[in-house]
Amino acid sequence: MSAADKTKTLFSQFEPELAKKIQQVGTIRKFKADDFLMKTGQSIRSAVLVLDGIIKVFREDEEGNEVFMYNLHPGEACAISMTCAARHLNSQIMAKALVDTEVLSIPAELMDEWASKYKSWYQFVLETYRSRFEELLDTLDQIAFHNLDERLLWYLKQHQKSFQSNLIKVSFTEIAMELNSSREVISRLMKKLAEKGFIHIHKNQIEIIHLKV
Repeated sequence: MSAADKTKTLFSQFEPELAKKIQQVGTIRKFKADDFLMKTGQSIRSAVLVLDGIIKVFREDEEGNEVFMYNLHPGEACAISMTCAARHLNSQIMAKALVDTEVLSIPAELMDEWASKYKSWYQFVLETYRSRFEELLDTLDQIAFHNLDERLLWYLKQHQKSFQSNLIKVSFTEIAMELNSSREVISRLMKKLAEKGFIHIHKNQIEIIHLKV
């Protein structure tokens, strides 16, 4: 499917005139798995709409420790890129492609103009903010109110949902970084899940059998 067809299908809520303008001014950008779309301190000059792939959005401290925020999927947009682009701010987050990814970049100078001119764009921006805010609240709830066992289950469910697969290619080290723990602790918890029959641990991936609700 061409980028134009993906845009038309994924963002069918836009008025015909707006959809035409998006095709005219939008820039298609492609990223390989593990490529960074955005880094802390980077100047953001465009809003990002996801056409294909999965993007992980996270915070990183000076020592390289990560805190997972949420994943972006086709048909979604990065609320932070919208805010930074519209207000000429630098990024405070990191965004990385988890698989080969394709996005559509919209110039920053059009954000306010489209919000006032096109009802569908205005509603899309509001829905984007609402959805990302709810995902952030979910992440904060996990950090503040749940123990590491529960957070690990939540993390695995998030990946299962994002990739739409029971096979997750992620290392214990990566999980430990995103959950702000140690590899040893994550390894011990994963082995317990395997003993209970919830997962199978393979050499380079984790197979989800059944995760308790």
